[in-house]
Amino acid sequence: MKYVGIHTQQATNNFKSLLLLLLFPCIMLGMVYLFLVIINYMGVTDYAYEDVYGKVSRVDWDYVNYEMMHILPWVIIIVGIWFVIAYFSNTAMIRHATGARPLERRENPRVYNIVENLTMSCGMPMPKINVIDDPQLNAFASGIDTNSYTVTVTTGICDRLNDEELAGVIGHELTHIRNRDTRLLIVSIIFVGIMGTIMSLAVRIMWNTFIYGGGRRRTSSGNKGNGGVAVIVVLMVAAVLAAVGYVFTLLTRFAISRKREYMADAGGAELTGNPLALASALRKISGDPGLGETDREDVAQLFIIRPSAFKSSFTSFMSNLFSTHPSTESRIAYLEQF
Repeated sequence: MKYVGIHTQQATNNFKSLLLLLLFPCIMLGMVYLFLVIINYMGVTDYAYEDVYGKVSRVDWDYVNYEMMHILPWVIIIVGIWFVIAYFSNTAMIRHATGARPLERRENPRVYNIVENLTMSCGMPMPKINVIDDPQLNAFASGIDTNSYTVTVTTGICDRLNDEELAGVIGHELTHIRNRDTRLLIVSIIFVGIMGTIMSLAVRIMWNTFIYGGGRRRTSSGNKGNGGVAVIVVLMVAAVLAAVGYVFTLLTRFAISRKREYMADAGGAELTGNPLALASALRKISGDPGLGETDREDVAQLFIIRPSAFKSSFTSFMSNLFSTHPSTESRIAYLEQF
């Protein structure tokens, strides 16, 4: 693999983060505009055109553009506020999802000494250290700036790896921080989370309307009115567009190259001077990966190895299609040739 310097990698990840920041609002606005076009075309907005073949719905572009201009500020404001809140509360969100807690020095001075030695050797600030009470093995780095950068380990990885192996894992996570990988991942997690929430709300509202409200309105003649049907049509269109938007946000994961894991492995090996120790650690972690109870596929992409709980479902298959991690076997083989 071609060598990439740390400053080059930092600049690349900063550019990708900015690109995602610009791409996501475009996806959101595109979905809103397409929604307005479809419901107008279907006649939900009561605009129809009758030609020699009969009554045919068509798009009133003036009406669509007029509505879009009125909706545009609200979409930007709501999504912007949502993103800012999620961006600055990401540390609390990840801690809540994983059950992490701060690790006190007196509780485990061994881990603190390893982190301090590695950070001093590469001249980076000391990150926070969290621990998760999980007898299985896993670790991850998170954070968007110096105040929030955190290395999190499970109790299992501390108990079952020797000093050299644990140092290799921590070196790997510190490299993610140095390369700005964590910031890029946090941006991706937030975007996918926003679209996932919108999709879930659209589907839930559509389902509740269909079960409890759809088609129950009646006209004075006793026939069912079209109001309920129109609402269901609109909500179905919204659900489909939200799903399309969610797929587009998943595609942004392609911006997160799988090479970042190879580079973090190389960085960990360079910091410790012992690539075989990290290879041994990866082999042990892959045999019993923890944090499977997290139940958050987006957060799981932070982990050094994805838990086995994410490997037996259709959603896992789709996630593998857009996976940000190469196979553990290929990472071990790379380290053994380092």
